[in-house]
Amino acid sequence: MAEFVHLHVHTEYSLLDGAIRCRALAGHAKKLGMTAVAMTDHGNMFGAITHHKACEAAEVQPILGCEINVLREGRSGDAPAAATAHARGDEGLLDHLVLLAENAQGYRNLLKIVSAGHLQPVSSAGPSVRLETVATASEGLIALTGCMGGVVAQQVLEYGESRGRETLERLRTAVPEGALYVELQDHGLPEQPVLNGLLADLAEELSLPLVATNDCHFVEKSDGEAQLYLTCIANGRAYADVSEGHHGSYEMYLKSPAQMAQLFQDRPAALSNTLEVAERCSALKLELGKPMLPSFEVPAGHDAASYLRQVTQEGLEERFTQIRGAGREVDEAIYRPRLEEELGIITAMDFPGYFLIVWDFIRHARKCGIPVGPGRGSGAGSLVAYALRITDLDPLEHQLL
Repeated sequence: MAEFVHLHVHTEYSLLDGAIRCRALAGHAKKLGMTAVAMTDHGNMFGAITHHKACEAAEVQPILGCEINVLREGRSGDAPAAATAHARGDEGLLDHLVLLAENAQGYRNLLKIVSAGHLQPVSSAGPSVRLETVATASEGLIALTGCMGGVVAQQVLEYGESRGRETLERLRTAVPEGALYVELQDHGLPEQPVLNGLLADLAEELSLPLVATNDCHFVEKSDGEAQLYLTCIANGRAYADVSEGHHGSYEMYLKSPAQMAQLFQDRPAALSNTLEVAERCSALKLELGKPMLPSFEVPAGHDAASYLRQVTQEGLEERFTQIRGAGREVDEAIYRPRLEEELGIITAMDFPGYFLIVWDFIRHARKCGIPVGPGRGSGAGSLVAYALRITDLDPLEHQLL
């Protein structure tokens, strides 16, 4: 078994940055002998299901994660930061933090944090959260400190080791005990050896485990230039303008365990800890293809089927009154058997809860003056939908179904 797995990977869903197809990621991890591989795209979970399915097909454990943007909380009087952070908005700089889902609760919390970053961003630069948001939903999550643009590395690079220590301590209190790993990377960049040494010293001082990653953005080293084209498109710049000032390191690819072992031969624990993290994340199993409807709360003494029957029968009586009020005759002997037949089918298919949910939000929409469409599909032509005022077309009058 390979003694390393990749925990920091950007797929095609890191838009205009990652150049790894999910299927290629899973297949290459399998080829390299890895038992698991993570997906940690920038600020989104768009590829979670695709990654999960691709890994299952390749018989590799999927690890679901995200590299989120965290607003840097600076001190008053701080000198202006250099342009090494991921992004700057009017509210300040954004730094990276990698979050991995350890279990189902962690996956739900990760979705919650990522959604908050999009729905209530704390920076005009893009999807982002404060560290406090992570702290309120950190159960079941594992945190990695990120790349050179990460929350800890940026403090060390900009303000020194003491600020890195403070940030690590804040991170440790924001996530569950034992859920924080200090991330080390080596792409041959001049700053990294010194930075890795400082991060390792801080980790030892605070009794935090190390983990080696490669911030993968492409599969093979030869794909590095293609990934550079993506960044050119993202930034609206010509390749000739960007390539001249590029650092020339195309090392952010899916390296083999042997290559990673060579890079971190002096820190074997940082390699073996990747297996530990993968094992911790093995509890997450997504149930795909299974309807997961919310549970409709029914009054005491009812189940969903009996309550649907009650409100439908009440609704049909109201419809009868409405029809007669318009001067039309109603043949109840036709309507009532039809209603019973439909209710029987709906109950047999275990759909009473679904109809109650639709009834509930349609009522809310009408109450709030929100336009409601005429309905579509076979269900919209049912007498049950008409009785519940989900639709306004009488299926018997118009010979629907």
